[in-house]
Amino acid sequence: MGALAADSRAHADHDDTVLVALVAGGDTGALEELYRRHSPWLFARLMRRCNDSEVVTDVVQDTFVALWKDARRFRGTGEVAAWLWGIAFRRMVSRLRSRKDVLLLPEWEAGQTPAAEDEVLLGVEYGDLAGALRRLSPEFRSVVQAVVLDGLTTKEAGRLLGVRENTVKTRLHRAKAQLRGSLVDTQEA
Repeated sequence: MGALAADSRAHADHDDTVLVALVAGGDTGALEELYRRHSPWLFARLMRRCNDSEVVTDVVQDTFVALWKDARRFRGTGEVAAWLWGIAFRRMVSRLRSRKDVLLLPEWEAGQTPAAEDEVLLGVEYGDLAGALRRLSPEFRSVVQAVVLDGLTTKEAGRLLGVRENTVKTRLHRAKAQLRGSLVDTQEA
């Protein structure tokens, strides 16, 4: 095995905060490990907000270039994943400001019926489900966001949220029960 493979294994045991500190010191192996951990969920989450995979790919790349250049700006408070999401989302918005052919939200012409997936996403953003999600605890809401809305596996969500996979499963189960109860209450009112 080469030095790169050994270097990659050495970084796999570090948590994200340590890796960002290593990136700030110029460690490319730490940057590679952060990319391996975070690029898949960033791509999935951004694809839910933009219909152009080339734009999303560029934004993910730009996010990690920004990480490389500005790693020293990370204060060490909060989750690295949340910090990366903030960078990615701001870059996405900036990239799309001048583009008219990329949709951030579904648009329909008069008389046209939205697809079922679009209706669900609109319900998540604006309907009863949005209120039910807001009433969840932050721990439950973050698990629902990662697994249900962003399509991550429970293992990936656990890594993102800094908890064990079984904790993700338990929180997801409880969150779904709370959401069901909340939506039933809303419909009965």
